[in-house]
Amino acid sequence: MSLIAELQERGLIQDIMPGTEEQLNKEQTSAYVGFDPTADSLHVGSLLPITLLMRLQRAGHKPYALVGGATGLIGDPSGKSSERNLLDMDTIQAYCAGIRKQLEKFLDFDESKPNAAVMLNNYNWLKDYSFLDFIRDIGKHITVNYMLSKESVQKRLETGLSFTEFSYQLIQGFDFYHLNHQLGVKLQMGGADQWGNMVTGTELIRRKGGGDAFAFTCPLVTKADGSKFGKSEGGNIWLDPAKTSPYQFYQFWLNQDDTDAERMSYIFSFRPVAEIRALAEEHKTAPHLRKLQKALAEELTILVHSKDDLERAQRASEI
Repeated sequence: MSLIAELQERGLIQDIMPGTEEQLNKEQTSAYVGFDPTADSLHVGSLLPITLLMRLQRAGHKPYALVGGATGLIGDPSGKSSERNLLDMDTIQAYCAGIRKQLEKFLDFDESKPNAAVMLNNYNWLKDYSFLDFIRDIGKHITVNYMLSKESVQKRLETGLSFTEFSYQLIQGFDFYHLNHQLGVKLQMGGADQWGNMVTGTELIRRKGGGDAFAFTCPLVTKADGSKFGKSEGGNIWLDPAKTSPYQFYQFWLNQDDTDAERMSYIFSFRPVAEIRALAEEHKTAPHLRKLQKALAEELTILVHSKDDLERAQRASEI
């Protein structure tokens, strides 16, 4: 089964550009996901893009993790109802370092392998780019009408959108152009709220010299009731054990209701789809045993923390 076919079976494809599946089936493809440095740790909401990169690498392709050291200084308006507070450079750099350390746990960065993961920071190529050069070399290729048509911009026009945040999609588009032009990265992946920014990147690549460029998005992860996924009464569920203990992390997955546990298994688990379906059917015969929740909690606690942490969390849960 191809990577795209498996992602579709798991309900992980929302928007996809024509030719994406053919590109991935044709050759080893370099693809990237962007991570916004808004804290010194990623949280469970970040697990979807992380597992996307893991699935990509396991399928033989080359993953790039792009940390937005530059775009983090601006703030992405996508999915936001108000302007974000701007962070200073020292804080952003500290957040980027924390994210890098975490991603090294999930991806294989062994440079001797042809599909070794690569981590980049867009601050490295944007810091020396002057404003005049940017609006002359990049801005002239994308019209204001095109940028205004994006849903993420339309939603924010009602409440107010600064030029700073309006420029975000152009900068993210330039990131894709830079990675495509310099490193041969042909695919960008991300959440559904990023579709407009991603298409701007493919359009910039097309208008500024051609080259193959593709993109697909995954549905945003929400609970069955439509509420935001990844938070508990205590706030975000972090991947950093100093912020969210392995016990709390384990309990978060164990406490999912039946509907969410089944959906999250398809999204986050690396078990074959057929195995998840069988487990879901088995769960329905004795839901009080919470077999689906336990299987998901065990797998993800080992993935994010360790087997020892899982065993300690299980002992604490029994007590």
